[in-house]
Amino acid sequence: MICRAGNKTPARFFLETIKAFEQDKGTDSHIPGDATMKNPDNSIAPEFCILKSRESPVGSSRLYQLVMTHSRAQLALSDEPLWFCLRTQPKHEHLAAITLRRQAQIRCFSPRLRYPKATRRGRVWFVEAMFPGYLFAEFVYPLQHRRIEHSPGIHGIVHFGDYLATLDPQTMAVLQEKTGEEEIVTIDPEIKVGQSVRIAEGPFQGLEVLVTRLLPARERVKVLLEFLGRPVETEISTPQILPINSVRA
Repeated sequence: MICRAGNKTPARFFLETIKAFEQDKGTDSHIPGDATMKNPDNSIAPEFCILKSRESPVGSSRLYQLVMTHSRAQLALSDEPLWFCLRTQPKHEHLAAITLRRQAQIRCFSPRLRYPKATRRGRVWFVEAMFPGYLFAEFVYPLQHRRIEHSPGIHGIVHFGDYLATLDPQTMAVLQEKTGEEEIVTIDPEIKVGQSVRIAEGPFQGLEVLVTRLLPARERVKVLLEFLGRPVETEISTPQILPINSVRA
């Protein structure tokens, strides 16, 4: 799936949910305080930020109901498959999901982001976990939780004391639909006239210029740069430039 600026893509919603829970309940959770989620500019994080229990919702009533909490005793009596959030070894989210699918036949969701980044080698595409350190899995808790928690790359199920969090299946279905079968969302920054961009390749690599005209038929743009103390307009290939706000250190 390719997403351009202005379109909404799934990102960061679960971390926002956990933070909302901690602020409202003051409960210790097994979520690192410095945890971060990949958050492209076109995130739909505000749409998925409420945590609720079976008794009453927690958080703003304007937010969607995303997460339910269950005690371990309740889950031990359940024979229904539920979506859980699993903590994983850093940088091993995708591999942990593959292992669960192959060895335990567990349905998993481990979305990733593909985005361009300016490097010394020019414009390079990177693929990283959308939720670093986490993946989602659907399973029957009393039958499979021990095997899953001891699976390679898994550090445990996200919980708040004796309460475990499960995710709304409809929300998971929407997220899976948005990411497609490959579970990858490509963030392709949209270039606009008047926008400041950075040249990622060629002799002017690293130079900040201003877009003056789009030439979509040739996948090129005209940019204004300063050369020998005066402004000069020139053409450059679109893949060779990146919006300033999309360049990551």
